[in-house]
Amino acid sequence: MSVATPLQLTIRPLTVRDNPAIARVIRHVSAEFGLTADKGYTVADPNLDTLYEVYSKPGHAYWVIEHEGEVVGGGGVAPLQCSEPDICELQKMYFLAQARGQGLAKKLALQALDFAREQGFRRCYLETTASLTQAIALYERLGFEHIDGPLGCTGHVDCEVRMLKNL
Repeated sequence: MSVATPLQLTIRPLTVRDNPAIARVIRHVSAEFGLTADKGYTVADPNLDTLYEVYSKPGHAYWVIEHEGEVVGGGGVAPLQCSEPDICELQKMYFLAQARGQGLAKKLALQALDFAREQGFRRCYLETTASLTQAIALYERLGFEHIDGPLGCTGHVDCEVRMLKNL
């Protein structure tokens, strides 16, 4: 009988060298869950191949999950566009299958929320889709509450699940 051991995964800040790898992860996971560009999901983001440049701005941060030198996931936080200045958005949380189920999404989300508090944000918003049931359950456990309408101008027209958390 063999026993599966957890992978040795590390969370670290995104670097410019990670741009192609995290874009591949996001595209792969999006395809896996049917999150297509024509519906306004992250794969339609014109900045997908230059995330380091996006998240290098003040009030922005992005971390990648790495396994043996390979980027297998990531997530970040940034000010919510077209909204009140005290609201940030949890963004681009994507993990390849081998990085799921090990508590990394929770760890990364908590790190992002701590960063947001340090930046002076008082609320954190997110958008997702109903098919991502595990992600929604995690966000609920983290204290995000479902809200009716969208906030800001994210461009994610098919993200019908919207959640908000007081920081």
